[in-house]
Amino acid sequence: MRLFRLTLIAALSLSVVLHAYAADISPADTIIVTATRTEIPLEHATVPVQVITREDIELSLAADLAELLRFEAGLDIGRNGGPGQATSIFMRGTESNHTLVLIDGVRMNPGTIGGAAVQHISPEVIERVEIVKGARSALFGTDAIGGVINIITRRAERTNVEVGTGAGSFNSRSAFVSAGTRGNRNQFGITLDWQDTDGFPPRLESDIDRGYDNLSLNVYAARDIGRGEISLRHWRAEGTVEYLDFFLTPVDQDFENSTTAFEFDKEISNQGTSKLILSYIQDRISQNQSDDFVESDRLSFDWQYTHAFSRHTITGGLFAIDENARTLSFGSGFDVDTDVRAIFLQDQWNHARHRTFLAVRLTDHESFGYETTYNAEYAYELSAAWTARAGLGRAFRAPDATDRYGFGGNPDLDPELANEFQVGLRYAPGGRHTVDIEIYANDIEDLIEFDLSTFTLANIDTAEIRGAQLGYEYRGDTFILRADFVKQRADNKTTDSRLLRRAEESMTVSYAQDVGKHRFGVSVLASGDREDFGGVHLAGYVVASLTGQLHLSDALQLNARIENLFDTEYQTAENFRMQERSAFIELRYGWH
Repeated sequence: MRLFRLTLIAALSLSVVLHAYAADISPADTIIVTATRTEIPLEHATVPVQVITREDIELSLAADLAELLRFEAGLDIGRNGGPGQATSIFMRGTESNHTLVLIDGVRMNPGTIGGAAVQHISPEVIERVEIVKGARSALFGTDAIGGVINIITRRAERTNVEVGTGAGSFNSRSAFVSAGTRGNRNQFGITLDWQDTDGFPPRLESDIDRGYDNLSLNVYAARDIGRGEISLRHWRAEGTVEYLDFFLTPVDQDFENSTTAFEFDKEISNQGTSKLILSYIQDRISQNQSDDFVESDRLSFDWQYTHAFSRHTITGGLFAIDENARTLSFGSGFDVDTDVRAIFLQDQWNHARHRTFLAVRLTDHESFGYETTYNAEYAYELSAAWTARAGLGRAFRAPDATDRYGFGGNPDLDPELANEFQVGLRYAPGGRHTVDIEIYANDIEDLIEFDLSTFTLANIDTAEIRGAQLGYEYRGDTFILRADFVKQRADNKTTDSRLLRRAEESMTVSYAQDVGKHRFGVSVLASGDREDFGGVHLAGYVVASLTGQLHLSDALQLNARIENLFDTEYQTAENFRMQERSAFIELRYGWH
């Protein structure tokens, strides 16, 4: 695609120019938790990890998590139209239900239809997002074949209150309030976010607008007890999605997603810490034109103990869930209970220039028996600037209740098993430039696909994914530039055909510039062509977003975004319209 190549050339040229005019600086360490289930500096991770900060989130003015993620390299977003419509994430060429989504470490993927409802997660409740690319079933169990997205919700560092309101195209309106306080021993915070839009026609064959509304709540309370902390947190999103059914008839459905968690962290000794999380999730969809519904409930127990030795950090734990999934569709449905138990053990070893990470997990799934998953990773600092890493991983995904008992379901399905290999090389001289090269291969056995000959789901022999990513980041005194290029193949080796809705090549470029107290940014995504159901070919496209923050005073800030700057007509799913050029503004006021 000519436009795709021109975008690549322009981005590389900009990188060269910026390289010529800046000096070295050292950014502060970023602490992450998702890659190892323990706190480590980002540069110590033995797998690729991308962090989206609160600063990035506010500049993006994204309406939901999917909009926030679409400019991240290696993530293909498939969306059935506009705000609130069904949305899928394909990480590193894997299936949409191969990405595990967590909220503060709590699994939110439902037991009915494996993909998490990322379209209902408001960025206003998020402090940061950690994206771990690669198999992580040894740490988190089923679904983590392509990777893990962990949403860390906001916590106040001091007493503060923020309020804001926004408006934009499609008669979109929003408002939020966020408040929090932190004392010597106590913490409390609450965020309430409201969004409403008339939307636009989601289907190309229709000119009927379909709207969306979402009321999101995130609340937490914590208290220090001796050398430990107890906390209680609750996230909830509820609202209505209007859409068009198969016959283009206007219909709508109510949704409700929530996670509730009690956490107890305790220092057992100077070297040992214990973490216990008891959580409960709900995922509900109910049709307003019929009695049809989809519901999922899960009660989870997740405990781990970590002990730090001189060079080793050992973590072991227990995991258990009791899950219920039930549906009613066109007069038939199912009501299924599932129990899962697991034990895991992992070791992080650091010595001089060497770092290793080893993890193993034994899962006992009520429906499929025992499954063993693992990770084995090694990183070596070749010099102060160069680091090489390599890793092996085995992951699995147990068929969910819809796979087994829904429309076209097959109770005899086997779990999907993945064997992944990845290598990487990082060049980071000083603090300004970072170059990352990643090469990955993932072979998935018993991939679950729809068999048109029997009109049921079936396990196919093997899916083969091969890919590479080249990334560059530059941090200047007043700007940050990132550019990533991905080339991959994701094929069904049984039929020798491409897996659907995944681009073979893509590039993302983002640039953020400080001008005094103000900040401006531009993000560009160039995506190659995709295949969709029925042999349909979806053309490649280039889409851009322009954002800005104006600090009118120390407390008052005006944010603005122009979406789809080039007014590109494109599809990520056949016959579903994507957003045209549009504009949104937000005014926020904060007390600290």
